[in-house]
Amino acid sequence: MVLTIVDWKKMLLSVSNLLKENAEQLSQLDSVMGDGDHGITINKIAGTIQNDVEQWKDDTTLKDFLENLGWNIMGVNGGSAGPLWGNLFIGFSDGMNDEIEVDEILFKKMFIFGLDEIYEITSARIGDKTMMDALIPAVQSMKNSNSSITKMLEDAYNAAKDGEENTINMIAKFGRAKNLKERSLGYKDPGAVSISLLFEGMAKGLYK
Repeated sequence: MVLTIVDWKKMLLSVSNLLKENAEQLSQLDSVMGDGDHGITINKIAGTIQNDVEQWKDDTTLKDFLENLGWNIMGVNGGSAGPLWGNLFIGFSDGMNDEIEVDEILFKKMFIFGLDEIYEITSARIGDKTMMDALIPAVQSMKNSNSSITKMLEDAYNAAKDGEENTINMIAKFGRAKNLKERSLGYKDPGAVSISLLFEGMAKGLYK
């Protein structure tokens, strides 16, 4: 299986729609854990994704599109989500040359590069109650997979979802939530939830 530009458009629009649908929930979570604006920022990121896909020119390669999208997301105001998500998409583009289609090997490489890009700007790892609790397991699942892209994404989403659920029992060590200490127990990290939605949206987009 290979992913074409048409597939990428469907996947990214699916991500955008799913993020928008869950923006209020993300802000509610963040109102417990932080300043309550994560959903607002994610909604802006979703709008940026939709706008860029809708304006995707035929002569723009996937690599250039993802890089430009990453920089546009970086420009979204509101907390750390913009820089983190922006660098993730820039990392995707760094994993490419000018390929027209993406096969399983390249797909894995893009996500590995995306995670590496995030490693450059945060020291958060699994157990710190951040987006990394969903992102790292998802990318590790992809890295170890020999499945089709569809199955790879399904498994990555399940790994991200498990990571998201695990944050309920973690004490936050980053951001404003770290000031809550033990009071951060019992709640999901909104950043981990939004990353799970990224993988869920991509997986669902392939079925449309």
